[in-house]
Amino acid sequence: MTKTLAVTVFAALSLALTACSGSRHEATEKYYLVTVNTKIPYWQVAGQAFIRGAKTLGLQAEVVGPETYDPQAEVQEFKSAAAKKPSGILVSAADPNLMKEAIDSAIAQGIVVITIDSDSPASKRLTFIGTNNYQAGLMGGRLLAERLNGKGSVVVFTIPGQANLDERLQGYKNVLSAHPQIKITQIVDTKGDRRVAFDTTTEIVGKSSVPDAFVSLNSTSGQEIADVLDRHKVEGKIVIAMDTDADTLNWIKKGGIAATIAQKPFTMANFGILVADALHHFNLPALDGKFAQDTLSPVPLFIDTGATLVDKSNVDQFMKEQTSAGTN
Repeated sequence: MTKTLAVTVFAALSLALTACSGSRHEATEKYYLVTVNTKIPYWQVAGQAFIRGAKTLGLQAEVVGPETYDPQAEVQEFKSAAAKKPSGILVSAADPNLMKEAIDSAIAQGIVVITIDSDSPASKRLTFIGTNNYQAGLMGGRLLAERLNGKGSVVVFTIPGQANLDERLQGYKNVLSAHPQIKITQIVDTKGDRRVAFDTTTEIVGKSSVPDAFVSLNSTSGQEIADVLDRHKVEGKIVIAMDTDADTLNWIKKGGIAATIAQKPFTMANFGILVADALHHFNLPALDGKFAQDTLSPVPLFIDTGATLVDKSNVDQFMKEQTSAGTN
């Protein structure tokens, strides 16, 4: 109830602020979205939503970050944005530990910081907006166990140490713990590089025994896995992907991917800038308050944007809705 109430309050506050004249904003007010892999479709959708939300509010906004997966470079982009004294920053923390100090420093300077997609829970960020990644892992794990009929070997593609992916993996593991005949035989660190996923899958299918299933916990591996299996004419394998770029959805239509778990990057970024702007004008007594422990906190710890399972039964409708919304 506390989370629901907080979300309702945020929504009402944001709508009230939006309804006000754009003149309430100072000419110097600006917001940044800092992410990693800015060229991948997932973050391009988020970036479009962020800019769209800013225009609705009459705000300046900019999306920054490295064009390849580089957590160190992302931290530097965050620091550069913070040095310009913006009103707020949304950030997806590729490495939560690396990002912590930069987030805490920005908060100390009075800059509203919200994490989206991937959290930095030990930092002083005000709230996290994104998927309940553990629940997404449970969703994928249940489907995997069903498709494997309770027995088989699995290879998982992930980026160890990235909080959201670790939570997804834990969800999968907890489901599979009830199915002792399903074994995760290999965990592949893709380092955020789709070429690693392609090359590693190629190595795996070249061996005498190919795993029964492949699970991708990030948005860039599922298509590569499906491509390699198709090239090598490996059939009958279960592939479960993450996110909904065009290639992933097309592979579902062709049968190369069994299903994917759809997140809401548009919602994360679009609602995120509304919340950041509301908090900036809300004038909290202090940005570095212990909101996670405070039972009277005006800031929720986590806003769940939800996740959806997409497979052959609903992929056409999903693609149609994405196209009509202008996010595909």
